[in-house]
Parts: sequence; structure tokens; C-alpha cells
Amino acid sequence: MKIAIISFSRAGYRLSEMIYWVLKERDYEVRSYTKSKYTKKVLDESQLDEDSRDFRNVKDFAKPVDESIKEWTKARFADCDAIIFIGACGIAVRSIAPFVKSKKVDPAIVVVDEQGKFAISLLSGHIGGANELAQEVAEIVHGQPVVTTATDLNNKFAVDVFAKKNGCFISDMNLAKEVSAALLAGKEVGFASDFPWLGEIPEELKLLEEGQEKPELGIYVTNGYMEHPFVHTLYLIPRVITTGVGCKKETPKEIVEKVIRRACDEQLIPSVAMEQVASIDLKKDEEGILEYCEERNLPFITYSKEELEEVEGTYAASSFVKEVTGVDNVCERAALLGSSREGKGRLILRKFAQDGVTVALAMKKWSVNFE
Repeated sequence: MKIAIISFSRAGYRLSEMIYWVLKERDYEVRSYTKSKYTKKVLDESQLDEDSRDFRNVKDFAKPVDESIKEWTKARFADCDAIIFIGACGIAVRSIAPFVKSKKVDPAIVVVDEQGKFAISLLSGHIGGANELAQEVAEIVHGQPVVTTATDLNNKFAVDVFAKKNGCFISDMNLAKEVSAALLAGKEVGFASDFPWLGEIPEELKLLEEGQEKPELGIYVTNGYMEHPFVHTLYLIPRVITTGVGCKKETPKEIVEKVIRRACDEQLIPSVAMEQVASIDLKKDEEGILEYCEERNLPFITYSKEELEEVEGTYAASSFVKEVTGVDNVCERAALLGSSREGKGRLILRKFAQDGVTVALAMKKWSVNFE
């Protein structure tokens, strides 16, 4: 998690230093800033006196903010996962107001008073992780965490927290709100999963079982949209798909994208289920594939022909591919190998060929985690 801390006073600066070093030790990527006139005055060491000795390392620790807080906040919304304001809530609220979009994309915002008495989860408490961060910061400064999200206050299952913990895409945020509202009202919410699970299903959720009456509203953990177990189904899509790709040299990104999309459409698999793209190392510099992956922030992994040859199974062999690459099939072997890093994966779509591009889809072994 990338965290930015900003302070506005001498006391806030001292508190920010404590938070900074502890979070750094816990392997967070942390940057510290200050808008305090006191710290800006001591940047020239010739001006330091005994009273300002605490700021002697300000150059190395906190970067002074010369632009407006609005401009600073705009930049941090773009490059950070979380912002910790050390000061009044009003400063934080006015600073973030122009840039708030949705809980799916907004960074976590935590406000700490300059005495460290309270650490307040202000924005993106669940998906952004502000609730957890507020609790962690409160522990660091020996203060009180302040969390106001309804499901936390009522000790109810929170679908957005669950989705984040399991790395799942939420298909419909409005429907997710309906799920939370139903749970808070004590109504039944169904649960179904194409994957096994670890731990106990929360008592608020009713497991979908054959022959049993099912709620109209429910959660479905799946890799696609082919089934509709509830009248109102909230899909949670984990990133479990490896897309194996082969293509002719210098195939443009648009063609790669089109063929992958059509291959996914064959199984009604959304692109958000994709974890990575895989191919043979001969394609490691293939511009069309690289551009496709870069646009979607997907890892592109490649394997040698020897590694691909060792993948057991029966594949759609091609003598032409064998002649060019040294292995009879690239897409299926690469997809299956990529999906088997954490256990045996399985092919869910064999070679799909079009316009000089071949695509195969494999799904890794994965479990839902309630623990």
C-alpha cells in the first residue's frame, strides 16, 4: 500500500514522524509531507536553534508542500492508495471534496488529530482499507480508532470487505449496497460459490442448496456470468484466469484485444477475471501483447520451449507452430503452466484461433476464504 502523510503543525509533524517510521518498518511504501510554517522555516540549518532541533532531519523525512493543499491532494489521489491527514477533519474534508469519485477508486482517507487521541476512518473504509488503516494508526499512536461504517458497528458481514480480502471484483456496487442494507435489516441473503471455501460461512448468509427455498437476493462467487442463482445476483469475480496467447509477429494490439475478448465471450468470462497473460519467450517483446497487458495492468509472463514441452496433457498440435517455436502448441500450454503455480490449474477453453492469434484460458486452483 502506498501511503502519504501530511501534517500542518509542529505537534502534527512530530506525530507524523512516529507514524512514518512504524509504517515503514511494516513494509508500507510511505511518503511524508508537511505544510507547517514551522518546518519550512528550519530548512536552512543555519536558522536552527535549540527549540527547533526536532526538525533537524526534516530534509530527509518530510517534504515541504509549496503548492496548495488542493493541488497536493489531487496528486495524491492519483498516485497513492491512502492519505493520512494529521490535523482537523475540516482540512481533510475540504481538501478531498473535489476529487471524491466512488468507493471503488477513491484512496483510503484517515484523519488523526495532532495529539494522537483519535484516528478517524473518513473515506473508503472498506474497499480502500481506511478502517483497517485507522485501527493500525491508532495502535501506533496509542489513540482511539473511529470507524462509522454500519456493518462494522453492527458486527455484520460486509460484502465489500469480503471481496477485497478475496481479491474479487464486485459486479454492481448498487446491488452490493442492497446486500448490506438487507443484512442490516436482518433479511436473508443467499450465498453460492463455484469454488470451495475455507472457514465457516457467516450465519447471516444462507447457503444455496438444491431443493431448498432460496432468497431473491444473493452473492455468487464465480468466474463468469453464465449462471443466475438468484433473482438479484451480486457476482464476485476472483482473478483466477491465465490467458495463454500466441500470435504472428507484429500483430497489432487491437487484433490481440479483439481475439482475447471473443475467446472470453465464448465462456462469458469478464476481463476482470484475468490474472495474467502467458506465452513463449520468443514473444517477450511482442508489442501488441505488451500494449494489451500494459493497458490492463496485467503481468505478461513467458516460458521457454523446454518449460512448455514439459506441461503434461494432450493439446491441439500444430506442425507450423512446432517449426517456428520448437513446441507444438503455445497458447494452451502457456495458459495451463501459468495457472499451475499454486496447484494444478485446468483448461476451461482450448485453442481459439482467429486473425493469426491463438488464445486459451486456464483457471488456477483457488478457494474462497472466510477465515
